[in-house]
Amino acid sequence: MPLPTGPVIGIMLDNLRKRDSVFPISRRKAVKWAKDLAIPVGGETVLYTGSMYQLLPYMIAAVNRMGKLENTFLAKMVGMGRFFNRMINVSNIMFRPRGSDHKRFGSIIRDIARLLQQAGVKFGYLYKEELYAGALAYDLGADDTFIAHARRVHSLLKKHGVRSLITIDPHTTNMLRSVYPTVLPDFDLEVKSYIEVLAARENLRPRNKVEGPIVIHDSCVYARYEEVIEEPRRLLERAGYTVVEPRDNRKLTHCCGGPIESLFPSMAHQIGVKRVEQFKKVNGNRVATMCPICMATLQQATGGALEINDISSYLARAFCEPGGNGKPASAKDNRSGL
Repeated sequence: MPLPTGPVIGIMLDNLRKRDSVFPISRRKAVKWAKDLAIPVGGETVLYTGSMYQLLPYMIAAVNRMGKLENTFLAKMVGMGRFFNRMINVSNIMFRPRGSDHKRFGSIIRDIARLLQQAGVKFGYLYKEELYAGALAYDLGADDTFIAHARRVHSLLKKHGVRSLITIDPHTTNMLRSVYPTVLPDFDLEVKSYIEVLAARENLRPRNKVEGPIVIHDSCVYARYEEVIEEPRRLLERAGYTVVEPRDNRKLTHCCGGPIESLFPSMAHQIGVKRVEQFKKVNGNRVATMCPICMATLQQATGGALEINDISSYLARAFCEPGGNGKPASAKDNRSGL
């Protein structure tokens, strides 16, 4: 039988209400990416990850588990799982991620931070206090749960005296820049994606030679809601790559299938496969994504046939020293945040 959507959604919303995240997440592992980068705690400008990249290992584990239950008699057991999850964190047992996934997504956040450091951007980080931004609750229409969580996030930012945020994924960007102000009248923080911040930094120049074509996959949220379209293209071209456009691009980008994978794993995979076929038609052996959900979904859909990585990974190859920390270009650049 199909997965019962009510209990699946209920587990994620119960987790958000009780545990501040839609999936269980180890705070120790969530901040491990920042080790040895010397990022200060807090400050007026902070890098806000929203835990999206850190959540992906748990989401992948959940999708794999749900995919095995889908269309089997065991699907009806999900309702019982929600019952117990309200009392104890059962989802932490059900959706145990692989260590390699923690490392893979953590390295992406690390690359983003190194790129900002290389461009001379001054920023802090809230480390274990940082909260998920609540995108899934908003998308599911759980307004009361979402608004209550948004207030917790806002209180945290006010406590630390934060005035501007550098976000690293489209969903967190959209929540904090476009959605929070509609439900929190006093939310007035400046919010920019790291892609926008880097694109505006003319001092960010390649340190290593890279070349060749890269197919660009636009995030639906970035392109349609946040107008982040030209900046990633400019950055890839500045790095030395040749940007290749698939059939559906910019505001008409093709969905990766990821937004429905927790509820309909098979359908999400089919959508992802269709997108991968568009990449292949333009000889797209390398693909740059800008969203952790897009990257994970499309990597699974391609089955290893294509190189699909986050745009930050490609940019770091050009702009950062291999394995090293980014360094501010000059003291003058490092005095300002955004």
